[in-house]
Amino acid sequence: MPETSNLQPQTLSGTVLSMTPIIIPIFLPFLGCRQRCLFCNQRVSVEEVPSPPAVRNFIEDSIKGLPFSGAREKQIAFYGGSFTAIGKEGQIRFLEAARPFLISGLIDSIRISTRPDALDEETLSILKEYGVKTVEIGAQSMIDEVLFLSQRGHCVADIFSATSRLKQCGFEIGLQLMIGLPGDTYELFLETIDRAIHLKPDFLRIHPTLVLRGAPLEILWKIGRYVPLSLEETIRWLKKGLLTLEKSGIRVARIGLQPTQGLEKHLLAGPYHPALHQCVDSEIAFEMAEHLLQNNSGGVRALFLCNPKEVSNLRGQRNGNILRLRDQFQLEEIAIQITEEIERGTLVLQNQRGRVSIHRRDLYHFDAHRVGATSVAQSGNEDGTATSF
Repeated sequence: MPETSNLQPQTLSGTVLSMTPIIIPIFLPFLGCRQRCLFCNQRVSVEEVPSPPAVRNFIEDSIKGLPFSGAREKQIAFYGGSFTAIGKEGQIRFLEAARPFLISGLIDSIRISTRPDALDEETLSILKEYGVKTVEIGAQSMIDEVLFLSQRGHCVADIFSATSRLKQCGFEIGLQLMIGLPGDTYELFLETIDRAIHLKPDFLRIHPTLVLRGAPLEILWKIGRYVPLSLEETIRWLKKGLLTLEKSGIRVARIGLQPTQGLEKHLLAGPYHPALHQCVDSEIAFEMAEHLLQNNSGGVRALFLCNPKEVSNLRGQRNGNILRLRDQFQLEEIAIQITEEIERGTLVLQNQRGRVSIHRRDLYHFDAHRVGATSVAQSGNEDGTATSF
């Protein structure tokens, strides 16, 4: 055990650290795994398990490239495998490799990823003792049948139990979910989202189920017993799920998988996209624009106003949203005016009668064809940049 007990995460000069930390990722593929999950081929991320001395060297080299100004938290993250199922001595060896960087203040805290059924009281004490702040639980689904078909080896009750114990000990909790697992449906996925919200984690990650070369799922896919979701289906499911999570106030840390050469090399089938989160946000922006035009159409030109950070979502990839809107509403021109005065997530349509607006949170309450625009008072012209398509 460390010489300094209850080693706690550091802060920078007493400031509150921002929500998005800088991560130094340490991948421990299959380490601690009790069985092979149907979808898993962690060799895509890294070929072999690093030794604790190699981990220490990697952290030291990585720190040299990190910025040391600002208030972003710096975390060492042990990903892959199931960290708390490695065995107590093995966990301590890896945590000892990170300990000097915590003591020196070069790193603020540690996060680990693990199974929900590998978090007993002794393990939680070790994690606390060595400065672990964040525990990500590989829940994957909140439906027992889906977990069984995916060969996860745990049940939903384990997820509820683990989350409760982690909260009692004061850990930051993340839930990792997957979309399109064997046995999953649109309705079951939304039930998973609802149950995850009930647990009130600090954040979630959602990854698509992909067929990877070497994963057990490859066999089922080849014989036709598993059909992955299409990208279009995935975006539709995620759109509703993301809006539901936003309404609950739970942060979504990531949607989709980090693009790597290994992933693309081993990918056989499934809804992979290097910018999946943006695809979902673009579809949400399209639906917002569609609602505005459906209920406030007139003429052959449209002028939208939005925050500068929303322009790419509104346009869609390769201007796809603009082309769809022009075709659907038979418009000759769509112009976009950017202005900082409009908050992110809001879209405004300027027409002859004034302005109408919609916020992405409004979509949660809308059916596919319901009226969703709220009229706002006409105001003077705002400075901004207008582009036409």
